Amino acid sequence: MSVLSALSTRDTGSRKTRWTPGRLALLAVALLLTLVWLLPLAWAVATSLKPEAETTQTPLAWIGSEITFEAYAKVWETGDLQRWFLNSAFISVMTTLLTVLSCAMAAYGFTRTQFRGKKLLYGLVLAGIMVPPQVLMAPLFVEMVQLGLVDTYWGVILPQVAEPAMVFILVKFFEAVPRELEESAFVDGAGRWRVFFTIVLPLSRPVLAAVAIFVFIMSWNNFLWPFLVTTDPNGMTLPVGLTNVQSSFGVRYAQIMASLVLAALPLLVIFTLFQRQIVRGVAHTGLAGQ
Repeated sequence: MSVLSALSTRDTGSRKTRWTPGRLALLAVALLLTLVWLLPLAWAVATSLKPEAETTQTPLAWIGSEITFEAYAKVWETGDLQRWFLNSAFISVMTTLLTVLSCAMAAYGFTRTQFRGKKLLYGLVLAGIMVPPQVLMAPLFVEMVQLGLVDTYWGVILPQVAEPAMVFILVKFFEAVPRELEESAFVDGAGRWRVFFTIVLPLSRPVLAAVAIFVFIMSWNNFLWPFLVTTDPNGMTLPVGLTNVQSSFGVRYAQIMASLVLAALPLLVIFTLFQRQIVRGVAHTGLAGQ
């Protein structure tokens, strides 16, 4: 019993000693950053629940005289939110599927095949990370006009599929995947495509899930490109549609905040449900420590 009590005391003491001043400082910084991130969100929610007349009163108060959902009701009635939600969901899902598939194929080709100009081509892909998306808006719009894809779902989806950063992340992961399983499959007569879809992709589920979530969030939040290529209200995404509704509101802070909360709510739910996959995916790429 004395040995067990000594061991338990030793374990307890070692656990207590883990809270060093450095760790406490990091925890304090993390809590401060959390508050900095949460305060604007909390203020937006609080403002959306106030009566419109009280959103500009001074001194400012977190809670109004009453909690009302009138701003949400007016936003819902004024705009075609159901249609915009469906448009954003379809565009984001299709963009995510096509981006994950194309980037995974490109990354697998860079890591498993040898061809002339491979290093140059990979360098061009990495250079694409440094090109601001705004620079490409004009030529992409001209291309969509020539292809007849303006005011169509594909006109919004296709330009978002090329993601050099995701190719880089997947290349880093595929380089660490052992090749013995692939070589065994080749010996058994499997082709390159079968190995890719039945061995490589299943082994890459953590990083693929993280990439899919990143791409979905970027596509859902994308405003500038859908705004340029979409003029039909029935084809607008949620950020574009809410912007048009806000312009008709004038300066009505409760309704503006309500529309922002509605737009952000799906992303908060997705991040809450899949935060483990995001962390695991980043850890598997080996980028967290770089």
